[in-house]
This record gives sequence, C-alpha cells and structure tokens, in this order.
Amino acid sequence: MKKILVPVDGSPVSQSAADMSIDLARQNNSEIKFITVVKVNEIARFSEEGIGYVIDYTKTNEELIKEQARILDAAIDKYYSSSVPFEKKVLIGKPHDQILKYAEEENCDFIIMGRRGLSKIRRFFMGSVTQKVISNAKCPVMIINESMK
Repeated sequence: MKKILVPVDGSPVSQSAADMSIDLARQNNSEIKFITVVKVNEIARFSEEGIGYVIDYTKTNEELIKEQARILDAAIDKYYSSSVPFEKKVLIGKPHDQILKYAEEENCDFIIMGRRGLSKIRRFFMGSVTQKVISNAKCPVMIINESMK
C-alpha cells in the first residue's frame, strides 16, 4: 500500500479516519492524500423555452472553497511534525464523484474515510457518500463509523 486517500470533512469521524491513516501510513511507508470536497451550488435555470435566470454564486462558492481549505488545514495541521509524507487538495463537485475520480487519477490503493450516521430512511432515499464510494471504488475502502471514534 503506497498511497492512501483520506477524505476530510471536518467531522470528528473524519478526523478519526485521518488519525488512523497516519498510523497505517507509518507502518507501511505509505504516502497520504488528504482531500476535501466542496459541493458548489448549482446554477439555477428556469423555463422550458430557455428563458430564465442564472444566479451568480461565484462569491459564495469562493467562500465555500476557502472555508473548506481552512477545515482541511485544521484537520491535518498536527501531522506536519509526523514522519509521514502527505499532500492536501480541495476538490469541487459531488463528493463521491470527486473522491472516486481522485483515487483513480492518483493511483491510490486504499481509501480510509469516516461515515456519519444518517438515519436508515434518509440513507435509503439519499444514499450516502460513503456507500457510493464503497460501491464504486477500484481499491479497498476502510470505513470508520461514528461509534468507533
């Protein structure tokens, strides 16, 4: 295992996954790829005739990106003194799509991520980022549940 991907969202369970990744990377001489994903607001369009309006979310999106970068920095700040090599990156889009795409592009051979507890009903209707990653990843995925943290 040479490259470990760790999505971070600022939740305590994602912090637990990040902590575990450091130990695992140290044991296996691995590199860690810490990422966070900003789900940018979609542009709204109305009318079947193509007439409508577009809402400019540029400033809001920029603020979201900066905030997510701060969350990522805060989550991994304590790892700078570790002997584990790592990189960090802020991605934009649907979280599960970006996680899977990045894992493939960077040839990651392991993903460690946290799963927050959605209710069974909400998970059924919405799905979860974690479940989508598990179902579509081309490498092993380790899940840290909220109850494990």
